[in-house]
Amino acid sequence: MRRIDWAGLMRVGLGRREAGGLGLTPAEFWRLTPVELRIMLGIGEAEAPVGRARLEALMAAFPDGRTGGGNGGC
Repeated sequence: MRRIDWAGLMRVGLGRREAGGLGLTPAEFWRLTPVELRIMLGIGEAEAPVGRARLEALMAAFPDGRTGGGNGGC
């Protein structure tokens, strides 16, 4: 498992925009998930959205239950 470089991420996330940072406030920075931060920094590729074929496959694999209560059968 790779370690997260929090110091480096904080420098970029909290750094001034004119210096190449994102200019986030500490509250904004800590509300981000690591994936959101990676996307904002342009690291890695964003996953493609689910298309109709994948949605139908998921619906077939995990059908909604009809047990009542409106909680999807949970």
